[in-house]
Amino acid sequence: MKKRTAFLTLALALGLTVSLAACGSSKDGGSSDSGSGDKTTSKVANKDKPLVWFNRQPSNSSTGELDMNALSYNDNTYYVGFDAKQGAEVQGTMIKEYIEKNIDKVDRNGDGVIGYVLAIGDVGHNDSIARTRGVRTALGTGVEKDGAVNSEPIGTNADGKATIVQDGTLDVNGKTYKIRELASQEMKNNSGATWDAATAGNAISTWASSLGDQIDVIASNNDGMGMSMFNSWSKENKVPTFGYDANSDAVAAIAEGYGGTISQHADVQAYLTLRVLRNALDGVDVDTGIGTADEAGNVLSEDVYTYKEDERSYYALNVAVTADNYKDFTDSTKVYEPVSKQLDKTKSPEKKVWLDIYNSSDNFLGSTYQPLLEAYDDLMNLDVEYIAGDGQTESNITNRLGNPGEYDAFAINMVKTDNGASYTAILNQ
Repeated sequence: MKKRTAFLTLALALGLTVSLAACGSSKDGGSSDSGSGDKTTSKVANKDKPLVWFNRQPSNSSTGELDMNALSYNDNTYYVGFDAKQGAEVQGTMIKEYIEKNIDKVDRNGDGVIGYVLAIGDVGHNDSIARTRGVRTALGTGVEKDGAVNSEPIGTNADGKATIVQDGTLDVNGKTYKIRELASQEMKNNSGATWDAATAGNAISTWASSLGDQIDVIASNNDGMGMSMFNSWSKENKVPTFGYDANSDAVAAIAEGYGGTISQHADVQAYLTLRVLRNALDGVDVDTGIGTADEAGNVLSEDVYTYKEDERSYYALNVAVTADNYKDFTDSTKVYEPVSKQLDKTKSPEKKVWLDIYNSSDNFLGSTYQPLLEAYDDLMNLDVEYIAGDGQTESNITNRLGNPGEYDAFAINMVKTDNGASYTAILNQ
């Protein structure tokens, strides 16, 4: 039974104790004894089972310092994400180049000031911090704090007097334009969920009512918030909006005026998320099917990912998606062809994986990442149980990891990057 999420949700709601073994955890109906050749490895201690953190890197939400205790939890623990700094630079450069290329129509009121507003996802998330810094650095509006560009939201800054940012300048066609961050805020709803699209849609309406035609560009830490602002206001008012993630709806919207987005190679990330687990379960070198071709011919080239050994982290590389190339990115759920070959089930037998998505309503994770995972789990002979979180509370997820002994490996997507210990504590029991 590949996906038992509905059963688990119902059982939890009724306060029942769920026995996954009783509900047929083995596809062939056999026992869960590892000696029988079935997929559950009952003889391996939970603390020694393969673990991959993905999408939200274990780190201090205030300083961004990596949590190496979580990243080196055991010999088969890794992180899979994307190169946040490189992606942030690509996004900032994409916005700057768009402004330069379209300066006459970008400066809507002709005042010589290019004003932009910025939707910030989660002020404590490394990816959000990097993307905010990337935009401010490229546009010259960043102010250094403690050795790095300040990534805090400014509220509103119509007069340019904010101290968190500064006015930048841009020379185009012999004329010097002023670049000003007019407003920015964390898109956090009343329930505490961050990266909230609805909040972003409300924010752009509020900003537009007070700033009007001073808003020339919209920048967003992701496409979920970007598309909410695009549909709420900027499409009708022909204001270019730039997001991040290359979600299918955002890519399609480029034909309707959405400025651009960034592909973080979700196809490569999803592959790596499950591949490092598969390699550990098979007892082969972790580079198999990644930098070194496996027997089926799966292999990644160096231009789509990088591995940082000291961080035990695999990072997919990013590419700008604009009006020039968006047609190449219209299907965000298509597996990456160089790693699309089926593994031999006799050499990579079926195993069970517990995997959670921190927020069931997150557009990128739900509409792009999970469908890719579901395609790759079949290719890798992995029986993955997908757990959908509420995006707000860690316990909503950890409470559903009540019997880790039923699984061979774990893929964890935390609500908050600080909370790695909430999961490892369960595996230590």
